[in-house]
This record gives sequence, C-alpha cells and structure tokens, in this order.
Amino acid sequence: MLRIRPATIQDAALLRTMIRELAEFEHQLEHVTIREEDLARDGFGKKPGFRALIAEWDSQPAGYALFFPYYSTWVGPGLFLEDLFVRPASRGKGIGKALLVAVARIATEENCCGMRWEVLDWNKKAIELYKSLGVELRRDWLSVWLDGDALQKLASKA
Repeated sequence: MLRIRPATIQDAALLRTMIRELAEFEHQLEHVTIREEDLARDGFGKKPGFRALIAEWDSQPAGYALFFPYYSTWVGPGLFLEDLFVRPASRGKGIGKALLVAVARIATEENCCGMRWEVLDWNKKAIELYKSLGVELRRDWLSVWLDGDALQKLASKA
C-alpha cells in the first residue's frame, strides 16, 4: 500500500540517505556534501528553502520528491522539482508517478503556473514517464551551473 506524506524534521537523516542513493544512481555521489543538519536547518527551520514528500510502500520508505518555489517573470510562480527518486526495490509500482501527481496537486493548490525539473538524457525510463504525462522537453534551453571557485571568483568582482 502506497502512502505519500510531507517530510518532517525527523526525516532529515532519511532524506540524506535517499539523496545519496539518487546521487549514486546518477553516478555523482562524490559531489554530495549535504549533511543531515543542513537538511534539518534548510528544510524545516524558520525560513524553509525546500519542501519534501516521502513515499512509503507498506510502511517502508520507498522514495521522495524535493521541491521549492521559483518565479517566472513571464507567467508567475511555479515549483521546481529538484529531486524525484524511487528506490530500486520499489520501482515499477507507480510511486514516481504518484509523487509527481502529489507535487502537481500542491502546485495547483498554490496557484502555480507550472512545474520545472531536469532529467539526465540517459535516463530513458524517466523520460518516457514524463512524456506520457505530457511534459515539454526543452532541448533548446541549457542548464547553467555556477559553484565553487567560479562562484567565488564572480562574486568577488567589483
């Protein structure tokens, strides 16, 4: 039986574990530096920077969705889905789609114009799922990332 619930501060360790599992699936584990206390502070403190949903299958953690608001100057507010992950043993049960439905429901309840997220071009199963839901894959828009030394260098310019 599937249950989707909002994450609480007590889920910070679980979220970190599943974030690491996602990063391992994406062959990027070496880039994960987030700590449990960071997640507790940033998601459940005075000014939460994200929200998360936990999917449970037969009372066992099966996956999660982590998202936060963004603002489009063209159409207004939306939600950015940073992570959508279902543990390998729980795949094929509709959990990923159910998490997407739950986030979409939150977006509509909060009068958002839409949802955005990224998918790795080699993740064919995810791309097929997203296409079946009517998403628009924007191949002409490139994802831009600035961090580390490059971020510090840019920030220090007068």
